[in-house]
Amino acid sequence: MSDQTISLQQLGDETAKQFQQRYGRAPRWIAAAPGRVNIIGEHTDYNDGFVFPMAIERYTVIAADRPVGASQQITWHCARTNQSASFPLSKPVPKGEPKHWTNYIRGVFEGFQQRGVDAGPLDALMLSTVPLGGGLSSSAALEVATATLIETVTGHKLDPVEKALLCQKAEHDYAGMPCGIMDQFISALGRKDHLLLLDCRSRKTELVPMNDPAVEVLIVNTNVKHELTGGGYAQRRKQCEEAARILGVPSLRDADAAMLENARAKMDPTVFRRARHVIGEIERTPAAARAIQAGDWPTAGRLMYASHAALRDDYEVSCSELDAAVEIAQEIGSAGGVIGSRMTGGGFGGCTVSLVKTAAVADISRKIAEAYRKRTGIEATLFVSRPGAGATVVKA
Repeated sequence: MSDQTISLQQLGDETAKQFQQRYGRAPRWIAAAPGRVNIIGEHTDYNDGFVFPMAIERYTVIAADRPVGASQQITWHCARTNQSASFPLSKPVPKGEPKHWTNYIRGVFEGFQQRGVDAGPLDALMLSTVPLGGGLSSSAALEVATATLIETVTGHKLDPVEKALLCQKAEHDYAGMPCGIMDQFISALGRKDHLLLLDCRSRKTELVPMNDPAVEVLIVNTNVKHELTGGGYAQRRKQCEEAARILGVPSLRDADAAMLENARAKMDPTVFRRARHVIGEIERTPAAARAIQAGDWPTAGRLMYASHAALRDDYEVSCSELDAAVEIAQEIGSAGGVIGSRMTGGGFGGCTVSLVKTAAVADISRKIAEAYRKRTGIEATLFVSRPGAGATVVKA
């Protein structure tokens, strides 16, 4: 099933219209921020490595105005779920119930309050086209859109890196999710027709052009999410730390394949395989960035397939549905317009990302959807994206 993209301008207009319907007046401010897909560089962030995300043309848009009357609170309506919530702007901003969606918003307001920036009471309505639960960072899009709205309302602009870090802290402190820096960085710093190479150690960013009209990014949502039982994420982090300790380096960023091979006898086989993925992925990520910059699509595709194989076999975070989607893409192959494909995100479900020839997008999408349904019995959701814009003020 193909999922059509609507432009940011259209989404902004629709958000303004729904705000008008709900609150009886036009919004004064509208801000937006995108979700993301990671082209390559998975499970490298907490090993001080590189990631290579892209802002997708799917956005969370927030329209707002001052409330009528003497309200001293934030009133927020989510148009997608038809849920409303409000919270007082006390200091500190109170946390909501655990796992409640307003915690992502509350944490951002608190981050600004800690910097002496008071947004004041607001009526807000948000509308989002970022898929939920597919690993495309709907939470970061909400945080960064909220931060951009507060900047617009108050006139207090943050450095984009500081804004990204404020949003990451909001997710840690209020939503209780110990995420890395990638999602908020690409949502805040993304630029149209560019990918972002991010060094997770130095936080240095490089915008890499991807403006070849002959190539698109195809995202396949497998529409499955398996729970990672037994603390698998924490366990893998621990295994990476164990490998770094045995290798005598601060993190796996400082190791190479030869060092790892020399230490193989000292390592548990599982720890060795975890480290092999991470060390390889840290090498693959800048190499893929250079290949895309040079328009060397065969190399970029080869690196994506190698990344998926390592995530599947060495890091063991794939699943049969992700593997099926990648295998189908690989079977279509370069002759059918597929350049490369891999799982993206934490794993155990969610999405795959593929580089494909623009001229073959419709044919590839149909073939993947049909073959995936046949193999898994599940209807996938597919959409195409160019590298989208990062955080945007739609109306100031």
